[in-house]
Amino acid sequence: MPDDRQSQDIRFGEFVALSASLFALVALSIDAILPALREIGRDLDVAQANDTQLIISFLFFGFASGQILYGPLSDTIGRKVTIYIGVGLYLIGTLVAMLAGDLTWMLAGRVLQGLGVAAPRTVMVAVVRDKYEGAAMARVMSYVMAVFILVPTIAPSLGQAILFFADWQAIFVMFFAFALMSVSWFALRLPETLKPENRIPFSFRRTSSAIASVFRNRTAFGYTITTGIIFGAFLGYLSSAQQVFQEYYGLGEWFALYFALLSLAIGAAAITNAKLVMRFGMRPLTWRSLLSMSGLSIVFLGYALIAEPPLWATTVYFLAAFFFVGILFGNLNALAMEPLGKIAGTGSAVIGAMTSLMSLPMGIAIGRSYDESVVPLVAGFAVLGSLACVSMYLTDRKSL
Repeated sequence: MPDDRQSQDIRFGEFVALSASLFALVALSIDAILPALREIGRDLDVAQANDTQLIISFLFFGFASGQILYGPLSDTIGRKVTIYIGVGLYLIGTLVAMLAGDLTWMLAGRVLQGLGVAAPRTVMVAVVRDKYEGAAMARVMSYVMAVFILVPTIAPSLGQAILFFADWQAIFVMFFAFALMSVSWFALRLPETLKPENRIPFSFRRTSSAIASVFRNRTAFGYTITTGIIFGAFLGYLSSAQQVFQEYYGLGEWFALYFALLSLAIGAAAITNAKLVMRFGMRPLTWRSLLSMSGLSIVFLGYALIAEPPLWATTVYFLAAFFFVGILFGNLNALAMEPLGKIAGTGSAVIGAMTSLMSLPMGIAIGRSYDESVVPLVAGFAVLGSLACVSMYLTDRKSL
């Protein structure tokens, strides 16, 4: 890899695009494989249809486990080397999954992919925090999320296109190539953002102390819990979307385009948030979005319980709900990170790990509750949205 002294600080637009590219490894690894789940399940002799959802959720298990390591490591050895280590593990996991002959090996590869991709996802938040803070950080994260959201809009279609010409293993070849491209761009263009004098020598005691400081900070802890609850609902969507829309609504190969349409709502919200957050502030926008998403989900759940919603009604609901989710994703992480500037790497790791570990059981429960209807999925958004409102109220009540 090139010496950082040969790198020049990149412009804002390229920094956003590069950050989004590294973030996108997570989304690409999830969304591009969705159209292939039935084919993978058939080739690997998966007995229960709902078990193919584990191919999605096990990546998140590795992702959650890795984050707690990479944050402290990046505070010690620097941001860049830590990302190189993670991407290396991701490439190994990609090869394991691509060559898998049964579900066990596939899940092992997915865990390794998640363990590896946790590095760029975690450390890049710290990189953004190294360069920006407060509302400016929220603005950068919103633009990053806006570019990042383009991946879910095209990834399922890309996966579906690959399946027209090759087997599902070719999707993993694409993962491998994209990871190599992104880490090479990162190595060539982004200087190290953590100066040697600001690095913290690694020790379990110091790391434990930094982790404890996150737990003791009311704002960081409260917004992390809120983020985890919201992400639990979204993980439930990712786990069951293929069955709900491709099978229940009979979209078949059109599922990829439908998934892209819904993803655009989150991207539009991220762009909107980037423009509004500097004017109105993070908390007011977050409160309005959370209350709106929760209320809408409760109303639509009532409708789904007494009738079978047609596809157009479900589409309108999810477009609106995901718009609010996009605003929440743009602000909640920045709110949690705001008081953690001195331990940005560890703070990002703890927040990411807690968010992922919290969301896993909730998302898996929603996904495995699929009963050939849209009710479990909508109920997940309604119940978890309401719990997130309670969590945010408890976090903010002294300032209300």
